[in-house]
Amino acid sequence: MGDPKGFLTTPRETPTRRPVDVRILDWKEVYEPQDLTDLKKQAGRCMDCGIPFCHSGCPLGNLIPEWNDLIWRGDKTEAINRLHATNNFPEFTGRLCPAPCETACVVAINRDAVTIKQVELRTIEEAFDNGEVKPLAPDRISGKTIAVIGSGPAGLAAAQQLTRAGHTVAVYERADKIGGLLRYGIPEFKMEKSIVDRRLYQMEQEGTRFRTGVDIGKDITGSALRNKYDAVVIAIGATNWRELPIPGRDAVGVYQAMEYLPWGNKQALGELTSEPAINASGKDVVILGGGDTGADCLGTAIRQGAKSVTQLEIMPRPTEERPSNQPWPTYPMIYRVSSAHEEAGERMYAVSTQEFIKDKDGNLSALKLVETEFINGKFEPVTGSEKEIPAQLVLLAMGFTGAEKSDLLTQLEVEVDERGNIKRDHEYATSTEGVYVCGDAGRGQSLIVWAIAEGRSAASTVDTYLSGQTQLPFPIESTERQLMV
Repeated sequence: MGDPKGFLTTPRETPTRRPVDVRILDWKEVYEPQDLTDLKKQAGRCMDCGIPFCHSGCPLGNLIPEWNDLIWRGDKTEAINRLHATNNFPEFTGRLCPAPCETACVVAINRDAVTIKQVELRTIEEAFDNGEVKPLAPDRISGKTIAVIGSGPAGLAAAQQLTRAGHTVAVYERADKIGGLLRYGIPEFKMEKSIVDRRLYQMEQEGTRFRTGVDIGKDITGSALRNKYDAVVIAIGATNWRELPIPGRDAVGVYQAMEYLPWGNKQALGELTSEPAINASGKDVVILGGGDTGADCLGTAIRQGAKSVTQLEIMPRPTEERPSNQPWPTYPMIYRVSSAHEEAGERMYAVSTQEFIKDKDGNLSALKLVETEFINGKFEPVTGSEKEIPAQLVLLAMGFTGAEKSDLLTQLEVEVDERGNIKRDHEYATSTEGVYVCGDAGRGQSLIVWAIAEGRSAASTVDTYLSGQTQLPFPIESTERQLMV
């Protein structure tokens, strides 16, 4: 362990966010660098707890107490080795994961959790700065070929593992650049895209091949892909967004979050020659959905110069303390304030949208809302609580309902379950031989750590299928779920 008394003597400290009035003027990441001396003290708060429940919170099986201790002792090289032993992309998870490991931390039973996520992030950034993140090309080439469809965290993790095992891997992405939601769903202020590009460069040096602008199912049929490659890994995510079929849905100005966010990213990177096709500038913006995607829309709208931003959530406002029915070490539903929530906007809870109100030209002008209460397992409107709020742009951030229903699934002859997810066995194999699925496409909408863990696990199964044996780790079965009550 680190400091034997660290968890008693050192209070939890997280990196300082840049001042709001400064950071909303650009798209750069919101956090100030944390002094390494302070970080070592934070790592020293990790106690010798005997059974590290942080492992239960994280599906990757991260060796958290080990690299906390190594950072506290100043051994940054061995720390990154232990971190990379279980996680292909700690620079992604250190920025984007909501850290269920911290809510499962033993210290968090009766005081503030260890800053696991920040130690993870600083460890990998120190490694990049010191030139210690190098390509790990395979010693031999197996002669086997694999197609990975989708370049989000699950697809990239599977591809990197299989490339390092000696297989020839091609990653297909229908967008113009590799990265999936990492590139076009995550705003620049949460993770600058140079972070993605430097990891992709490492993967290219290792031998992974990237094919952009190729829509499998249209440009290349699924059956043709099966004939060309020895194995296929589906990692297309859960992009079938949840709709809101209420009066006025066809109004001009109502969009899905994932129709909006890519434009913000292109704008942030200077890739547009004109204004974004969907733009919050000068508008009253309303976001339906109180989760992370809604917060991403909020921060993007603020930087585009929205007149006002309101985020709506049908659920009541969560408590600020862990609810009694969500005991440690589960991930609790508590009131959280993201960097975007600090910047501007109003959050409204226990409300439901009844109608999108249009003007005479068919453009969105307002929302009709009603307060709700939970009765007999359903949200019921409160009589007399109806009101209207102005809105010229509404963004639907209400989650996703499984993999996109495309020709690809039919062509690969894979089965889909009642929730819209691609069916697979406990080792990620679909109903079609040689075709595997990992990430949100098989699990449903989930966290980045689960996606990476599934990509690593699927790679292990594919390697066994092609080679008869494997040395690749298999962190989780497809049936495992997050620790919950």
